[in-house]
Amino acid sequence: MRTLAFDGRTGAAGDMLLAALLAAGADADALTPVTDALPVEYHIDRRDEHGVSAATVDVLLTDEGGDDENRDDDSPSLDKAGGHGHSHDEGDSHTHEHGDGSHDHEHNDESHDHSHGSDGHTHDPDGHSHGPDGHTHAEGHGVTRTYPEVVGIVESLNLGERAESIALGAFRRLGEAEATVHDTDLDSTAFHEVGADDAIADIVGVALLVADLDPEAVVTTPVFAGGGETTMAHGTYPVPAPAVVEIASEADWELRGGPVDEELLTPTGAAILAELADGAESLPPMEVTESGYGAGTLSLPDRPNVVRAVVGEARSGLVRDEIRVLETNLDDASPELLGSLQRSLKAVGARDVSIVPVTMKKGRPGHLVKVIVRPPDVQAVARRLAEETGTLGVRETGAGHRWVATRAFETAELDIDGETYGVSVKVASDADGTTYDVSAEFDDADAVAEATGLSVREVMRRAEAQVR
Repeated sequence: MRTLAFDGRTGAAGDMLLAALLAAGADADALTPVTDALPVEYHIDRRDEHGVSAATVDVLLTDEGGDDENRDDDSPSLDKAGGHGHSHDEGDSHTHEHGDGSHDHEHNDESHDHSHGSDGHTHDPDGHSHGPDGHTHAEGHGVTRTYPEVVGIVESLNLGERAESIALGAFRRLGEAEATVHDTDLDSTAFHEVGADDAIADIVGVALLVADLDPEAVVTTPVFAGGGETTMAHGTYPVPAPAVVEIASEADWELRGGPVDEELLTPTGAAILAELADGAESLPPMEVTESGYGAGTLSLPDRPNVVRAVVGEARSGLVRDEIRVLETNLDDASPELLGSLQRSLKAVGARDVSIVPVTMKKGRPGHLVKVIVRPPDVQAVARRLAEETGTLGVRETGAGHRWVATRAFETAELDIDGETYGVSVKVASDADGTTYDVSAEFDDADAVAEATGLSVREVMRRAEAQVR
C-alpha cells in the first residue's frame, strides 16, 4: 500500500508541510492552479538545519499593489490561518500574537516591526516582509471573508476531486475551531488572516502536492505542540493555542506537549494533518522510496526544526501497535469489584483487561489483573487501578508492542418477518486490506434474537454472511 507518513516531533505549519512534500518527491508544477489564480508565487529554497538539508517555502506576492485598498474587489484573495508568530486578527476583530489564527510561515518568530526580520527578509516601514527577489510576503494581505466565501473561492479553482476535498476539509476544521473558540456559528465565522493569499497557497498547495503523490494512506506520528506561553488579545495563554486544541480534539492522531518552550504547531498545520492523516505511534514498516524534510523559519538550539515526510510501500501483515502491560496481584478483591474493573479501567484508556485466578502466598486464592494500555495512558490507568483495588503497587512488564488487525464496523440490515433489524459487525483485516475475520456483535444479535424469537447464533450467522 503506497503510504505517506509524517513525523510530527517538532510540530507542523503549512509552509513546513509544503516544503516536506516537495522534498519527498511531489512535483512543484502541481502548484500551478494556485499561482494561476492568485497573485502569489512559491519561493522554494533549501537550508541546513543542524546538519539536515531541508527544503523551505515562502509565499510571495507577485502583485505589489496587494493591500486591501489597492486590490480589485473581484480579486480572489483569501485571508490566512496559521499560527506562528505574526500579530493577527480573529473572528472577534482582535489582534493576537502566536495564537489561533496567526501567520503560519514564521513558526513562532518575532513580529515584523523592524527593518530586518529574524527570517532574513527585509521589511518595509509598514511592516511588510519581502522575499529574496523583493516580492512582498503574502501573509496578512487580503480582504476579510466569511467561511462560505472562502469555500466558494476554493471551489472555483478547479483543483480536482481529491485536492479540493482536502482543502475544503482543512478550511472547515479551521472554521469550526474558530467558531467554537469564539462561540459563533460556522457560516458567520470571519476569516481575517484565516484566509489570506498565503493561507490558500499553504492549504491548497499541500492538497495539490498530496494529490500529486497519490498515496493510498496517510499517517502521522504524535504531533508535538511545543510549550510555554503565547500572547493573544485576551492576554497571555499557554501553548497550544485554543484553536489547535479544538482541531486536535477531532483528529485521529495524538497531540503532545514539548519538546521545547516554543509554539510549534499552528492551526493551519493542525487542520491539514487532521484532515489528511490517521494517527500512528511510530512510522509504519515501509519500503521507503522517497523522503524529505521541510524546515520552519525558527531555529531551535538543539534539534532540527523540520517536518519529515516519508513515502513508500507499507509492508503487508498486521499493524504494529505500541503498548504497555500493567499488572497487579490482588488477594482480597470482591467479585463485584473485579466485575467493575473492565468498565472502570477502559474509561481512562485501557485497551484490554484480563483477570486470572492465581494462588497467592500461604496458599490463599487471589487474582492477577493484566491491563493492556497505550503508552500515553499508562499513568492514568495505573492510578485508577490502584484507586479501585487498593493495591500497593502496579508493575509494568516488558511487552513493548503487539500486532493487531485493522478493525472496522459495518451494520448488517436483517429483514425478518417484514421488519428490519440492524446488527453491528466487526471486520478484521490486515495492512493490505485483506479481510480475514467477520464477527457480529453479541449484544446486537442478542437484542434481535429477543425481538424475533430466532436464536442468537442464527442472527449472528445471518449478519456475518451479509457482510462477507
